[in-house]
Amino acid sequence: MDFLIVKQIGIALIIGLMIGLQREIHYQKKEKMGFAGTRTFALIAVFGYVSAWMQLFIPLFFPLAFGVFGILVLLSYLKSGGDGVTTEMAAILTFAFGMMIYYSLEAYAILLAVMMIFLLGAKSDIARLKENITSQDWNNATLFLMMTFIVLPLLPDKMVDPFGIFNPYKTWLMVVLIAGISFVGYIATKMLGNQKGVYITAFFGGLASSTAVTIMFSKLYAVKNIFSHNLAGGIAIASTIMYARVLLETSFFNFALTKALALPFLGATLAGLGVIFYFYTHDTPHTIEQTQVNSNPLALWEALKLGLLFGLIFSSIGIFQSKLGDSGIYLVSFLSGLTDVDAITLSLSQLALNEISQKAAIHGIIIATTVNSLVKLGIVFVVGGKKLGWMMSMYYILSLSVLIVGVLV
Repeated sequence: MDFLIVKQIGIALIIGLMIGLQREIHYQKKEKMGFAGTRTFALIAVFGYVSAWMQLFIPLFFPLAFGVFGILVLLSYLKSGGDGVTTEMAAILTFAFGMMIYYSLEAYAILLAVMMIFLLGAKSDIARLKENITSQDWNNATLFLMMTFIVLPLLPDKMVDPFGIFNPYKTWLMVVLIAGISFVGYIATKMLGNQKGVYITAFFGGLASSTAVTIMFSKLYAVKNIFSHNLAGGIAIASTIMYARVLLETSFFNFALTKALALPFLGATLAGLGVIFYFYTHDTPHTIEQTQVNSNPLALWEALKLGLLFGLIFSSIGIFQSKLGDSGIYLVSFLSGLTDVDAITLSLSQLALNEISQKAAIHGIIIATTVNSLVKLGIVFVVGGKKLGWMMSMYYILSLSVLIVGVLV
């Protein structure tokens, strides 16, 4: 018995079972019957595998098998009265997954199956997104796609100025990366709504702007003067995401730098999660109205501001380093951290490849992160008041201490 064939059939069965289980759960919620359930979808996946296999021994077996299967799916659709084709399309794709597995494309079959299960289960969230998305959001997303797949490839990937400090392609690539990460949080918030509680709002808001979340929650506490642990936990979540975001951004261009930063930033993330857990267990869940980040991060002006900021920081680092050495890098990092961490992180990640030392890049990112965290703590004290400020002091002292110790180790 060929173990590879047994393994592939097993994978096909599992894929079919998972898809069929999702369809059964869907129909149970609607209190109606579907044409195929868990067992049927498992058999469909195996049928696709066997059809591709038998093609080796029986000419035209695969097209005939697929034709018969297609007729059965069509009859099921007609019997249902034409009430949507989602399950029928899922069945056809499940058959195709079985065929892909036979041709040793199981990794892609699994990836596509997981994506399909996610889409099948996200119907209500997608419907909510359609209700909340605006024409301006759509226009901005379309513009972003044009900038990414049309404009970006046309930009020259070389220094174009007399001083050798401005690279149009790399500058705009930074805009695409930062705006893309922010847009994930924006769309997720649109899908989940803004009544899912402080923690969900803070998580997705933090993907877009941890500073914005800090300001919003501090204002909310200043007005309501209640739910301090929940609001502190929300601010802590947004700030903790910043630590993880730094590692993600460095990994795009300089994985060696990511490995060097992994210990301090993962340590700070874990320390932050510990404080968040403390806040979560010392107050009751609360729903907050109108706390999501409402500005679309893909708006043209936002993208241009990111590009200008990155270009300014990238060129400033080169100029200051030539005049002051590594001290110039640290000065730019300090000034950048007053408003933003993303641009300086991406700038230093690229420069550390061949223009500055990795040590200087690490210290620069740490400086920017520390300064940005202290600025947010100051915002909490000024906007939210002393009580919320002292609570957040516990978070920032612990997480930043772990961050700095992790660098020194």
